[in-house]
Amino acid sequence: MNPHAVISGAGIGGPTLAHHLAERGWRTTVIERFPQRRDEGQNIDVRGAAREVASRMGIEEDIRAANTGEIGMRFLGDDGSPVASFPVSVGGQTDGPTAEFEILRGELSRILIERTGERTEYRFNSQIANLTDHGTHVSVEVDDGTTMDADLVVIAEGLHSRSRRFVTTADAQDLGMYIAYATLPRRESDDQWWGWQHVAESRSVHLRPDNLGTTRAMLTFMSDVRGLDDLRVEDQVAILRKTFADVGGLAPRILGDLDQRRSLYFSAVGTMLAPVWSKGRIALLGDAAFCPGTFGGGGTSLAMVGAYVLAGELSRTVDTGTALARYEEFMRAKVVDASPVIRRSVLRRANPRTRFGVRAVRAAARVVASPAGQAATKVLGNRFTTGAADGLRLPEYPPVA
Repeated sequence: MNPHAVISGAGIGGPTLAHHLAERGWRTTVIERFPQRRDEGQNIDVRGAAREVASRMGIEEDIRAANTGEIGMRFLGDDGSPVASFPVSVGGQTDGPTAEFEILRGELSRILIERTGERTEYRFNSQIANLTDHGTHVSVEVDDGTTMDADLVVIAEGLHSRSRRFVTTADAQDLGMYIAYATLPRRESDDQWWGWQHVAESRSVHLRPDNLGTTRAMLTFMSDVRGLDDLRVEDQVAILRKTFADVGGLAPRILGDLDQRRSLYFSAVGTMLAPVWSKGRIALLGDAAFCPGTFGGGGTSLAMVGAYVLAGELSRTVDTGTALARYEEFMRAKVVDASPVIRRSVLRRANPRTRFGVRAVRAAARVVASPAGQAATKVLGNRFTTGAADGLRLPEYPPVA
């Protein structure tokens, strides 16, 4: 009988792993605690080695077709007018904040699930209740009362994974920043630029285009109060209104459209580096194992690369323990150790507390965006992107039968 893998998490890493395992003869089951595929979230970049993974999966053109149409990023002034512009990176370049392959997280998830749906069983509204590793297999208890046996269990959940406890007690490190993602009705005045408006007191406002006829907004702020992401949506909206009540430019439009919201997702920014990524026949993948806390989809690229490497290592040996060890060794040495992990001090510098600090950020952006400062844009771009997967060469594994 073909080996069976149970994967927890139907975001990006889970379906990517399901694809590569199914190609190699595995039977795959993906369980997801949400009742349906999640389509909230913002733009992510598919860069470097992750783009090569997409190409080998045969979904590169699907991603291109679902491109958001974003043409670059602009720093905005207090009134919402452009201060400095950084056009899209094209031709495989990776140095700009906007990549050539810019796609909504929900759209990428859709593409991956559609690609794997015929060969993978998806069980939504389900989550792991308990795991028992018998050495030769793992008994998986699902919260709906069902059980199944698996040769491998992979926890491909998010930063605040609920199932990571089966491998390690380590938890995410909170960075003291919150991000509210909102989907707004598109207006005729909306363009194809990512607009970023810095605001004093460590706040910022963003507007970005999408390919679905709407506009994506982000409101970010620093806070020493923990647990705001666990509040009711009504309370989160009230916090946003109070926090951004004095802000001009983009903010009034976003606050006014919150009542018409199609979706609102409120999250806390954090980092994660699990001390171990596997225990017996149970493994971690993506943000559940490693999350650098960067923006622009760096974690997404790492999850796609990790899924490719994990499936490849499993194809090289029948010893699951050896395969998991090789997977972790490669990812730590080639990807994790090369990834710039965001720290709270970095977030503070990028989100100034004072008006003087905001003016300094805008002045620096003007210099970098000027003709004389074009050569320095690579330095700026690396602050927005993960970078670890950009120059990585994917390992080669036995060909798929």
